[in-house]
Amino acid sequence: MRLLARTTLAAAVCIPLSLAVPAVASAVGPTDVSFAFSSDGSTVTNTITNNSGTPLTCSTSVAAAPGGVLPAVTELSTEQLYESGTVATGTSTQTVRDIPDGSYVALGSCGRAESDPALWVSSYPGVNDVLRLYPYPAYEVQEASPIVVLPAGGPVQIVTDFLRQLGAAFGS
Repeated sequence: MRLLARTTLAAAVCIPLSLAVPAVASAVGPTDVSFAFSSDGSTVTNTITNNSGTPLTCSTSVAAAPGGVLPAVTELSTEQLYESGTVATGTSTQTVRDIPDGSYVALGSCGRAESDPALWVSSYPGVNDVLRLYPYPAYEVQEASPIVVLPAGGPVQIVTDFLRQLGAAFGS
């Protein structure tokens, strides 16, 4: 059952990795990719900085976070709203639009396959357990996956790390 949960999680966190991206061999490191999440109205935008030296397949997604609390990494829904595509070296953005009101966690992932495979995933509690399943370099990007609350008729707000840590301290 744990293997099924890990496989499901890997699919939920790393949606774009099913696509192969042409790449030339080069050294990779944990700081080659960074994410910066923001929100406005019913959209979440991820500014992706790709310093890996090659194009990457990246995905920005939002998954349900009921009550504004991060679900356990093994319980992330595979039913996510997302945008994915090829991200060239430098800085690019991906935007998930028309998100219904509610609480969500924003996630980012980038990867490349073929001659020099590697994976970068936004920081999330327990994600390193999933990354260990990959037979190639896989990195937890230091930008944490934020919780985004989209209330009906109200402003969008990104919940701070403090509130997420408080929720984790109380086991939720």
